[in-house]
Amino acid sequence: MAFQWRSFALASMLIGALSIAGGARAAEPQVPVLWDAKERLPKPDLSALPRLRFLTTTDFPPFNFLDGAGKLSGFHIDLARAICAELGIVDKCQIQALPWAELEGALQKGEGEAIIAGIAATPESRATYAFSRSYLQFPARFVMPKSKALTEPVFDKLRGKRVGVISGSAHERMLRDYFNTVQVVPFDRPEDLYNDLKASKLDAAFGDGMRLAFWLEGSDAAGCCRFAGGPYLAPEYLGSGMAIATRADNPALAAALDYALQEISMKGTFAEFYLRYFPVSFF
Repeated sequence: MAFQWRSFALASMLIGALSIAGGARAAEPQVPVLWDAKERLPKPDLSALPRLRFLTTTDFPPFNFLDGAGKLSGFHIDLARAICAELGIVDKCQIQALPWAELEGALQKGEGEAIIAGIAATPESRATYAFSRSYLQFPARFVMPKSKALTEPVFDKLRGKRVGVISGSAHERMLRDYFNTVQVVPFDRPEDLYNDLKASKLDAAFGDGMRLAFWLEGSDAAGCCRFAGGPYLAPEYLGSGMAIATRADNPALAAALDYALQEISMKGTFAEFYLRYFPVSFF
């Protein structure tokens, strides 16, 4: 019964991932779409809002960073500006970068209205913040040598395969629970995992899709590999993804951000940003 339940759960998880990815084939990574086009959120009236200052950091590329000219740039910066444009408050919009440790205090002291820096929405953090809906999630992915890359369904095809994963990670737990027929090979360091995959000591690697996408794009991978199967979304292992945090006593602003984020997604602006900063899609 446990095996059947896990197989069903895996199928459900994959179906959910594919619907989020627009119903495309799993072997063809797509721009994620997390919003239901049939749901229409009410447009907020922010005419009385004196300011919308987003707080972020400078050390989380490609989300927030200083470019070669010292200008604050990144996925989050473009997204914040697009939100202000969608809400019709460009003249009231500001973005300020602070050290990570200072973000919460600055928000609580009223030095900003929202944090766009990757604060995880957890039961604990929801006691401090009100959150927008998730605008980006991070699926787990398999990476395999190009000549041996599998297509869905991969469960039976992976039986007995040596699959590398970071030891003690949520991805290791997920791999052991949902792909329990593989030979799990734990690694302490990502670089050792990648080297063994390139040297054909492993059949596959399993981990965070975004990190794997950057490795695939980089010179170290040397074009050896590609995504295989997936994407797999499992909030109970991987969390609910990225959201914008506001003060807990300001849920109305979080709802306004939801409206803007949905409009940005439906109009294709989010896809433009995603492809700009993640040229190898992790979906």
